[in-house]
Amino acid sequence: MRVLLVDDEVDLASALAERLEMRGFETDWVSAGADAIKQVEGKKYDVAVLDVKMPGISGLDLKARLEQIDPGMKFIFLTGYGSEIDFKELTCRAGETACLVKPIDINDLIDMMNSLAEKPERG
Repeated sequence: MRVLLVDDEVDLASALAERLEMRGFETDWVSAGADAIKQVEGKKYDVAVLDVKMPGISGLDLKARLEQIDPGMKFIFLTGYGSEIDFKELTCRAGETACLVKPIDINDLIDMMNSLAEKPERG
């Protein structure tokens, strides 16, 4: 499975990428939305893991842009803003995506990625 991690917290993104690579996932990471768009224009990913709040372009706005480039890509949102209200709002606005609150458990992320990969593409 090819995974793209997008988080402005460089240490988190690089650590997650390394941990996913050790578990057999082909993983790239970037720290800005513009860089994510360039990555997706040049390479196909199964899942994008997006931070919700980033400078420049938010994770939700980035999802919309990436879907235009690759409509079959699946998405998981990461948020450090873990109130129940924020989580419910994000889930409603994000649609058919998954959300995890930081700090995340790598096994929860892997389970979520595998679950999304098994879902048929919308069409």
